Amino acid sequence: MNVILRWLLEMLQRFTRTLDWPLLAALLALMCIGLAVLHSATNQNVAMVASQGSRFIIGLGGMWVLSRIPAVQLRRFTPAAYIASLLPLVAVLFMGTGRSGQHWINLGVFYVQPAELMKLSLPMMAAWWLGQQPTPPRLGTVAVAALIIGLPTGLILLQPDLGTAVLVASGGVFALYLAGLSWWWFIGGAAAFAVAAPAAWFWYFQQYQKDRILTFLDPESDPLGTGWNIIQSKIAIGSGGFSGQGWGDGSQSHLNYVPEHTTDFIFAVLSEEFGWLGVSVVLGLYLFIVGRCLWIASEARDGFSRLLVGSLGLALFVYVIVNGGMISGLLPVVGVPMPLLSFGGTAAVSLLAGFGVVMAVQASATRRR
Repeated sequence: MNVILRWLLEMLQRFTRTLDWPLLAALLALMCIGLAVLHSATNQNVAMVASQGSRFIIGLGGMWVLSRIPAVQLRRFTPAAYIASLLPLVAVLFMGTGRSGQHWINLGVFYVQPAELMKLSLPMMAAWWLGQQPTPPRLGTVAVAALIIGLPTGLILLQPDLGTAVLVASGGVFALYLAGLSWWWFIGGAAAFAVAAPAAWFWYFQQYQKDRILTFLDPESDPLGTGWNIIQSKIAIGSGGFSGQGWGDGSQSHLNYVPEHTTDFIFAVLSEEFGWLGVSVVLGLYLFIVGRCLWIASEARDGFSRLLVGSLGLALFVYVIVNGGMISGLLPVVGVPMPLLSFGGTAAVSLLAGFGVVMAVQASATRRR
């Protein structure tokens, strides 16, 4: 009996040795909180909770598989992964579907959002290129990196999906930042966007996007129309107070005042039912995950690994800030989900797969010590 137990323990250790347990524990905590809030937001819809749970399981499986691939192998396959992720972005322009554009591909059994795949493959490609160049990056290096970032970002803008395009591009921009690119480049880029903003307003932005920006500036101008979403979200957040109204007792969300309360605005449901205490716990978990990624990046033994893990961690920080700012009225509504809390499959699976890459880098660094 002891021999069998010892064998089982050895096998378990062998199959889990590439996992980073502190990071995994924080991710599992977020997923459990997400399922609990989704259970409340859907009025105890077990089917939706089970559906999201099954997606988490798929994502965890992908995370485990990727964590077992050495970082050197990940670097070798990065260009192929980047090209493979570009193909669905082109396909969705011709066969995609969505309420305000062409964002999803219907595979019959489920829908896939191709842009979510780029949240992993773009930082990988940017890190692959920048990791083999001298630091700080020179003009030619920056130009190629800009092409790597701009190609998928442009395809996502054509869907059109401005919010996801900004988030996808952020992963590549952070890789440039971590590679030592001067602040003057970022200041110049911000200035260029400011100059191009008027043209984008007249020739790119859809009417609903213009309405979101105008609503952000003055939500009270149309409280029963375009301003409804953000006004109700802020009421829900404020009514949560310090300790919240209690799990399942959020009046704004359960009376359907809060829009998209299972997806983009689920953080407002969390705020209403668990208050500042619940928000602090969740934000603390996000900060721990970002900090853990940055620590792993600092321990990496090569430029590719360092840039990749650092950019993935900082990109997660941007996702949280954008969604939190959106539901609290500090940023325009751009349809960005809260990581591992909002209902959705492609986003959850791609995010967990990204953390599998982070764990692969950590395992490779540990083996080299």
